[in-house]
Amino acid sequence: MTSRESRNMEKTHTTLDSTLDSVDKAEDLVMKEAAAAGFDEDEQQQIGMAVRECAVNAVVHGNRYSKNKKVHLDIERSKESLAVTIGDEGAGFDMGSLPDPLAPENLLRQSGRGLLLIRAFMDEFDLHPRPGGGTEVRLVKHLPNR
Repeated sequence: MTSRESRNMEKTHTTLDSTLDSVDKAEDLVMKEAAAAGFDEDEQQQIGMAVRECAVNAVVHGNRYSKNKKVHLDIERSKESLAVTIGDEGAGFDMGSLPDPLAPENLLRQSGRGLLLIRAFMDEFDLHPRPGGGTEVRLVKHLPNR
């Protein structure tokens, strides 16, 4: 399900299944919006990677692939920025429970660096409880003055 509003800001809401195919769809939708907003190819790739990481976390860690739970994707595009909100319907998440990905004992772990990459690629990162349950991540990338 997708809906769109038009004023000085374009808003899109999409509800996705808890599958890895949905991760690809979320990334594709956001990269199209990033291109339409005027981000260059490198910035589009960075935004896409950040969204992919968040969507994977929502599907795998939040919803645990549950067919009964959805991933909620909101995209807001304006002349100044692109904002993406990804929410899951899982049990919730505590940032403090994550091990430091830069600690020597964690450097070779296969997981745990996603949030570090997201923060490096995006200008704003906010993780909070989702109304109605689960976790919601809001990412914002501002358009540079060219």
